Amino acid sequence: MRPASRLLPRTGPARRDLVLAVGLGVIAGALVVFQADRLSRLVDGAFLGGRSLGQLQPLALALAAAALARALVAWGGDLAAQRLAARMKLELRERLARHLLALGPRYLAGERTGELAQTMTGGIESLEAWYAQYLPQVALAVLVPVLVGAFVFHADWLSGLVLLLTFPLIPLFMALIGGLARERTRRQWVTLSRMSARFLDALQGLATLRAFGRGADHAAALEEAGEGYRRITMGVLRVAFLSGLVLELIATLSTAVVAVEVGLRLLYGRIGFREALFVLVLAPEFYRPLRALGAAFHAGMAGAEAAGRVFEVLDTPPMVPSGPAAPAVGESRPPAGEPPAVAFEAVTFEYAAGAPPALDGVSFDIEPGTTLALVGPSGAGKTTAAHLLLRFLEPGRGRIRVDGRPLSERDPDEWRRHVAWVPQRPHLFHGTVLDNLRLARPEASRDEVEAAAHAASALAFVRELPRGFDTPVGEDGARLSGGQAQRIALARAFLRAAPVLVLDEPTSQLDPEQDALVREAMARLRRGRTVLLIAHRLPTVFDAARIVLLSGGRVIEEGTHRGLLAEGRLYPRLVAAWRGGPGTGLAGEGPS
Repeated sequence: MRPASRLLPRTGPARRDLVLAVGLGVIAGALVVFQADRLSRLVDGAFLGGRSLGQLQPLALALAAAALARALVAWGGDLAAQRLAARMKLELRERLARHLLALGPRYLAGERTGELAQTMTGGIESLEAWYAQYLPQVALAVLVPVLVGAFVFHADWLSGLVLLLTFPLIPLFMALIGGLARERTRRQWVTLSRMSARFLDALQGLATLRAFGRGADHAAALEEAGEGYRRITMGVLRVAFLSGLVLELIATLSTAVVAVEVGLRLLYGRIGFREALFVLVLAPEFYRPLRALGAAFHAGMAGAEAAGRVFEVLDTPPMVPSGPAAPAVGESRPPAGEPPAVAFEAVTFEYAAGAPPALDGVSFDIEPGTTLALVGPSGAGKTTAAHLLLRFLEPGRGRIRVDGRPLSERDPDEWRRHVAWVPQRPHLFHGTVLDNLRLARPEASRDEVEAAAHAASALAFVRELPRGFDTPVGEDGARLSGGQAQRIALARAFLRAAPVLVLDEPTSQLDPEQDALVREAMARLRRGRTVLLIAHRLPTVFDAARIVLLSGGRVIEEGTHRGLLAEGRLYPRLVAAWRGGPGTGLAGEGPS
């Protein structure tokens, strides 16, 4: 289905706005006919009928009233069209935002942030012209000429026949030029999206570009991209001006044909003066909706092309089926309950068909209120297992059970209310420290926030900030150190108070002093919770109730720290390697 057909409002207030905009446009067309009739009668009566000013006053007043009414109707139609555009843009933006959330972080990791941001903002905003101008004008380009043409036929069938024969020329040339314009507009939109993505990449990686001395090269690449966008835009404008010239020329010539044939017949007395003037006044109005459609076509085409990308995202099925709407802000506290038992049963997951599985028949159990640690080299499948438990992904085969119930039967949003997640690199939003902490539970009181910060060993450094909890942290925590950001993430987990905890060990990038503070907070956080711990440094797993060693997506060894030291094959070698160099991780410390 073409994106344009999917943009049509189906039900609700937006559809009523569309009907109102079109209906008022038709009324404006009827008022044009009425004005033409009053004007022709007024001129005929004044010059040929010999009527006095007093006798013509009712016609003059009717003509003025029609002009005023036409202005009011046109204003109302524009208002309805603008309201239609505002409602549809809001609806599309909300749908796109909800669907991106449903697609989850794995989808977003494969997309360019700048391109998606341009689609959600500039792309949807460009639909303003499509909804406010083009869509109502499509209907008016059919209805108003039919209305005007009917009255012209009634007054003079020969002039009506001329209008009927010249009418198809404008849509024909619009179709011929429209194909060329559509392709160039598509290229313009793609170029703009890529340029936006590149510009955002440059802003986010500015420090890296400066450090490697590549700022000038990247600036030159941006300048080249901008020049390419300028050339494509100028090409689109040339086509638009050419289209406007052709449509105006056809409409003018068609009106001239009507004027010539009416003038000749008037000269030879084959048509009355009043009828001739009526037809001549209506002839330009017959073509006006088509000319307006041509102008609106180019104005709305950019939005139609952007809609193609919007529906491409909306048509992408989420990896995890969505459930009912998430709870309201005041209902975000996780339900009270004992920590559950979690079981992975022969879980297999592939990121792409035919690719080696990230997890291949993995099975393990996490007893209620205990910690299970996943260790292994980078790419072993540790982070994939965490994302499956968080329901960012869905197993291809096998299943995950929580207290014996398949996790796939639970609504993802409802399940995540029971889970606290501390990633290896937590994301902090532009805002205050308090805003970032209350992300875990927006209705939390100030005392509860401070208690969570204290438990995460974050209260002391927060109070030393210039404005305490009201200090802006900058985008992605730019004004905080790595250890401070990790403790903010741990404080979120304390504030969440969820019975299930997923830890993608947050100490792997920290210095020894920060490492000790975060480890103490992690130990407090793990008490009384069912914990899946992804380990990048071995000391973290020594006190885990159970350790699972992954390699190549498979479980290689499983047991306690002491048991694996005594009976394991690979695990003792990892411990020996770590003891040989306390900074040694597990064959790569990046996410896997």
